[in-house]
Amino acid sequence: MRILNNSKEIAAAAGQELGVSEWVAITQERIDLFADATGDRQWIHVDPERAADGPFGATVAHGYLTLSMLPFLGAQVYAFAGNVARVNYGLNKVRFVSPVLVGSKVRNRVELLEVEEIEKGQRATLQHTVEIKGKDKPACVAETVVLLMAS
Repeated sequence: MRILNNSKEIAAAAGQELGVSEWVAITQERIDLFADATGDRQWIHVDPERAADGPFGATVAHGYLTLSMLPFLGAQVYAFAGNVARVNYGLNKVRFVSPVLVGSKVRNRVELLEVEEIEKGQRATLQHTVEIKGKDKPACVAETVVLLMAS
């Protein structure tokens, strides 16, 4: 885990890879819980029998499930320490490159792309690449933007 202790360390880390999370299994239970939480119960996610004959040969995780795992996976990679409030500002770009089949394992590779000084602190842009174990192409590549505001 990489800990960035203050605004100078955060700014100095711009352009660097911060690290890689542990592998996390994508189970049918995780997919079903996400489907229940969001109401997205499309058969490619929640019906293993029908999905076996579908385009992927098995159920697949929702793209937004993969995206929603960024905070959990990212917390294994880096932390902004000190007396700052961390506020999600948004996403610049998200691409779901490859499907995540049930039973796959994923991990998050994080790079701090850019740090901008703003009136109340810093705006950090991070690139998250969610990799699938054993696959060449990632599941998801997303640029997230977080505001780091001094208290």
